[in-house]
Amino acid sequence: MAETEDFVGQEPHPVDDDLFKEPMKKRRRSDRDQRFRAFPSVEQSALKEYEKLESRTRRVLSNTYQKLIQSVFLDDSIPNGVKYLINRLLALIEKPSLDPIYIGLFGSTGAGKSSLINAIIQQEMFLPVSGESICSSCIVQVSSGCCEQYEAKIHLLSDQEWKEELKNLTKLLHRTEELSREEVDEWDRDDAVEEAIWKLQMLYGNGAEKKNYEELLRAKPKGKIPTSRIITLKAEEAGELSVKLDPYIRTQRRDWDGESAETQIWPLIKHVEVTLPKSELIPEGVVLVDIPGTGDFNSKRDEMWKKTIDKCSVIWVISDIERVSGGRVHENLLNESIKACQRGFCRDVALVVTKTDKLHLPEYLRERKVRTQAIQSQREAVLERNEMIKLQRNTILKEKLKRKLPADSKVLDTSDLVYTVSAQEYWQQALLTEEETEIPKLREYIRKRLLDKKRRMVTKYVTEAFGLLLLTDSFSCTENLPNEYLHVSSLRRFVEERIQLLEKAIDQCFAHIAQPLQEGVRNARTSYRRILGACLVRSRGNQGFHQTLKAVCLKNGIYASRTLARIDLNEAITQPIYDQIDPVFGGIFGAGKPTGSALMPHIDAFKHSLQEKMTEIGIKNGWKYNSCKKSFLIQEISAILGGLEEHILRKKRRIYESLTASVQNDLKPCYEEAAQITGKKACERMKDVIRRGVDQQVAEGMFERAQERMQHQFQQLKNGITEKVKGSIATMLTLASSQGDGLYKELADVKSEYKEMGQLRRSLREVAENAVLRRGMQDFLLRVSPSKVGPPKT
Repeated sequence: MAETEDFVGQEPHPVDDDLFKEPMKKRRRSDRDQRFRAFPSVEQSALKEYEKLESRTRRVLSNTYQKLIQSVFLDDSIPNGVKYLINRLLALIEKPSLDPIYIGLFGSTGAGKSSLINAIIQQEMFLPVSGESICSSCIVQVSSGCCEQYEAKIHLLSDQEWKEELKNLTKLLHRTEELSREEVDEWDRDDAVEEAIWKLQMLYGNGAEKKNYEELLRAKPKGKIPTSRIITLKAEEAGELSVKLDPYIRTQRRDWDGESAETQIWPLIKHVEVTLPKSELIPEGVVLVDIPGTGDFNSKRDEMWKKTIDKCSVIWVISDIERVSGGRVHENLLNESIKACQRGFCRDVALVVTKTDKLHLPEYLRERKVRTQAIQSQREAVLERNEMIKLQRNTILKEKLKRKLPADSKVLDTSDLVYTVSAQEYWQQALLTEEETEIPKLREYIRKRLLDKKRRMVTKYVTEAFGLLLLTDSFSCTENLPNEYLHVSSLRRFVEERIQLLEKAIDQCFAHIAQPLQEGVRNARTSYRRILGACLVRSRGNQGFHQTLKAVCLKNGIYASRTLARIDLNEAITQPIYDQIDPVFGGIFGAGKPTGSALMPHIDAFKHSLQEKMTEIGIKNGWKYNSCKKSFLIQEISAILGGLEEHILRKKRRIYESLTASVQNDLKPCYEEAAQITGKKACERMKDVIRRGVDQQVAEGMFERAQERMQHQFQQLKNGITEKVKGSIATMLTLASSQGDGLYKELADVKSEYKEMGQLRRSLREVAENAVLRRGMQDFLLRVSPSKVGPPKT
C-alpha cells in the first residue's frame, strides 16, 4: 500500500538509477511452504494457491520490466509515459508480500500477557513470568520467520535519547533547599523518586542518585553498551534463548541481591524483537506484541508505546479473572484500546480474561446466583463462571464500544468480544481440556485474520498487475483512433466536474464534526476545574506525590511509569470534547453510506462515477477497438484511489490528537514554571501554578484554539486528498492520450506476458470459488464431528 501511495499525486519523474534496479528475488519454494505449517490442510490449500498466484504475477511483472529496460537502456531520452510505467512496475514487483498483522496484548503488570504468549507459541517458560513482580519491562514483539535459529534483538536507547532521560531523572532528584523531616519523608516515599533512584543505581551503581547530571555524564556505566545500540542473541533451542533473554526483559525487584551485566543496562532497553524459526503455531506475518499498560517516563519509549498501540490492527485487553470486574486500571486499558480504534489502524478489540482456572469452590457455591442445576465439581464451576463472565463482559464491552464508535463499526457485529483463557490449564489440563482453555480459539482467530488479509492482498495485487499489463500492451500497440484525444478531453472535463463534487462531499463529511466540537468545548470549559482538581489530588494527600507531580511537569503534563497509572493532564481536561466527538469522528473515518458522514464511501462513489463514464465514452465513441486503454483507465483509477485510504488512515491520528497537542502546547509555559519549583511546600506551590496557568489559558480561549486546530487539520486533509486526485488522474489521462508524449512505439512486445496475466486474473476467480467450497466443507465436517469432552485428570 505504501508504494501505491508514494505514486499517488506524482508526476512522471526523470529517469534515474532506480529504473534499472534489480527486482526482489523470489522466495524459495521450500521457504514458502514453511510459512503454511501453522494452518490446517484446508487453509493450507487456499494459501498455497494464493501464494502461487502472487509468485507467478511477480514473475510476469519482472519479465515485463526486464523487457522494457532492455528496450530503452541505450536511449538518451525516455518519454514520461515509459518512466511512469517502469517505476510502477518496479514498485509492484518490490511491494512486500504481506504487511505484518500486529496483535497487541495490552495489559497491566501481572495480568498474564507473557504467559498467554508462551501458551500461544507452545513454549511454556519462553518469556519470563512471575506471579509477584513486574516481568516484562519493555515492549516485546514475538513473530516467526524462516530463520533456522531462535533469535532476539534488544534495541537500546541512543546516546542522545538516554541523555535526555538522564537530565530529567537528575532534575527529579535534585534538592536546592533544606527540607523538614516530614517533607523528606514525603520525598523519599514518592513513586517517581523511587523509580529514578532505581534506574540510576542499576546503570551506574550505588550512590549514583546523589550525583548531578554532569557527573553522571562522565561516569562509566557498569554494563557494556554496544556502539550499534543493538544486542543480538541466538540459540538453537527455545530454552537456551529464553535463559539468555531473561535478564534483559525481566525487571528485577529492588531488594534482589544478584546482579549481571545484562540487568545493569536494563534502563537503556527500548524494545525487544524475538523471532521464532518456522513455527507450526504462529504463521509468518503475525506479530504478537506484549505492551505494558502505562507507557514510559522516557520520551522515546513513551512515543514508541503509543505508536505500537496505533499500528496494531487487533488489540486484546488482558485482564486476570480477579481484576476484570471493575477497577480503574482495567477501565483505563479499555479506554486506551478504544482510542486506538479512533486514531490508529485497530479494527478489532477483544477482552481476554486470564487465569480462569483460579476459583475457590466453597466461596463460589455460596455466592452462586444460578441455581437451575447443581455443580458437582471444580471443573463445572469454572466452565459455568466462564460462560457467565462472557455474557456479562460481552454486554458491557459492546455498550462501551457503541458509545464511542459509529454504529456501523465491524467490531460491534463480532460475536466473540470476550475470551476466557487459562495458560496454566493449557499445560496441565487438570480441570479443562485444551479446547476449553481457549488457547486454540485464539490461534484460530490469528490464522483467519492472516488468511483473509492474504486473500485481499493477492486479489488487489493481481488486479493491479493486470491493469499495468494492459497499459504496457497499449503502449506497444500501433493502431490509434484519430478522435481519441477528443475522448480523453471529454473525460478530463468530466473529471474536473466530479472533483468539485467530491470536494463538496468531503466538506459535508467534515461539517458533521462542527457541532459536537462546539458542545465539547462548552462542556470542557465548565468541567475542567473539577477534572484538574481530581488529577491533582491523591488519597494520601501530597505524600508520595511530590516528585511525581514534578515529573508530570517535566514531561509537559504527562507521567508514565511501569508501576503507576498513567497521568495525562492534557488528555484529562480535553476528555469532555472527545466524549462528544468520538462517535462522529469514528463515523467519518469508518465504513458507511455515500450519503452519510463517512469519507471513504464518497471517494468510492467518485471512483465508480469515473469508471462508468469511461465505459460510456468508450461505447459511444469506438474505444472498443482500443479497449486496453479503457480498461487501463478504469483499473488505474482503482489503484490511485485505493492508495488514498492508507494516506487517510495515517493522517487521522494527527487530527484526533490535535486537541491534546494544542492544549499541551498552550500549557507548556505553566508546566515549565511549575517544574522549577523546589523547597518547602513545593507540591502545593506547583499545583497552584498549574491551576492558575490553566485558568488563564482557558480564559484566553485555549479550548477554542484546540477546536480551530482540529478543524484546520480536517481542511488540510481535504486539500491533500483533492491535490493527489487531481495530479494523479491528470497524469494518467495524459498517458492515455495519443497526443501526449506518453506513447513509445518501439517498446518490446509483451503480448505473451499480457496473455498470461489475463489467465492469472481468471485463475484468481477460480481460487476464490474453491476457497468458498472448502470453507463450506470444513464447516460441515466440524458440525458432524463429535465435540471433544475431556475428563479431568485424577
